[in-house]
Amino acid sequence: MLPSTWVVAAPLSLDQAIELAVQRSQAVRSARAATASASETARAAGQQPDPMLNVGVDNLPATGSNRFSTAAEDMTMKRIGISQEWVSADKRAAREAAASAVARRESAMEQVAAADARMQAAVAYIEAYYASEALRLTALNEKHAREELEAGKGRLATVAGSSAEVLSLASALGTAEDESADVRQQQAAAVVALQRWTGIAGELDAPRLAGLPALEAFVAGHPGVVARQRDVEVARQEVEVARLNRKPNWSYELSYGQRQGRPDLVSFGVSIPLTVAPAARQDREIAARLALVEKSEAELAEARRAAEGEYAALTSDAQRLGERIDRYQAAVLTPLRQRTEVMLAGYRANQAALVMLFAARHAEVEAQRKLQALQRDLAKAQAQLVFKPVVQGAAQ
Repeated sequence: MLPSTWVVAAPLSLDQAIELAVQRSQAVRSARAATASASETARAAGQQPDPMLNVGVDNLPATGSNRFSTAAEDMTMKRIGISQEWVSADKRAAREAAASAVARRESAMEQVAAADARMQAAVAYIEAYYASEALRLTALNEKHAREELEAGKGRLATVAGSSAEVLSLASALGTAEDESADVRQQQAAAVVALQRWTGIAGELDAPRLAGLPALEAFVAGHPGVVARQRDVEVARQEVEVARLNRKPNWSYELSYGQRQGRPDLVSFGVSIPLTVAPAARQDREIAARLALVEKSEAELAEARRAAEGEYAALTSDAQRLGERIDRYQAAVLTPLRQRTEVMLAGYRANQAALVMLFAARHAEVEAQRKLQALQRDLAKAQAQLVFKPVVQGAAQ
């Protein structure tokens, strides 16, 4: 029981949350089913069409006393036969290649769905983690306000205390409690959003992200680029199918006819479609497929540009946020910590009011919350860089 209890009580890591999100994603399940369907279709695409069984009666009397009798007229013949449309090997190979390209596209969409689940879960994890950290800070601020209000009430009985000071501290406690309630509401919403992906809720580890991808890797694995590349492949394969369709498929038929009182007959024949207007039909189909190739290639080029722009924006945000965090820690948070220490020393020496000490502590906590907000935004930008690409997300 001890290992099981430890697993339940252990904080949830970012990697575990991502793995759970992929396992529980119904979008991934849907894409996986589409991949299986396309794979089965590709296996059938290279086969010959099913033969057709033909059964009938020829020259059956329609009038007279022997109408609809199969034995009264010697020209009446009962016929049974089989016919087969013959598709050439190169046509079947082209159809199978086109269906296989569709299967590869669906497989890529499965990877895209998994990458999206990873990225969404990572962003939700980061939001939930930093919401919990913000709640910890507001709870600390509330604790300080409560302690200082009690101290103020104790000082009220002495010459050093005043009712105005106590009222000010009481108002500060009410404000701190309201801030805690507001952050608690935000934290609950963030936990629900994370639970939508992982199915569980609990304590979270600090998010740790791997190294950021290079531009080429980000663009190559971007979901939009991956999808458009598969569209181009499918469109090109369909051009080859349309080109080969310019050659008609021949159909072969063999039948056996039984007659009453006369010799039975065997018939065979070949049906050949006549391409009397290829410029109006087959060539236009090829032109339509070529236009779809151009369309797919243009969409791929546009997707690459969008991915490059997204990478530039995210890396710029990450760089600027990193610089702001360093500057904020040095120029804002460190002086506020020193101010709190000075105010605490002054209060203990009865040279600073309790309200001033609370104001210093509150300013320090608010600065820590601002720093955490910057760290959260940086982590979200990095998570999008790491988990949005299909390849990079899978590597994680």
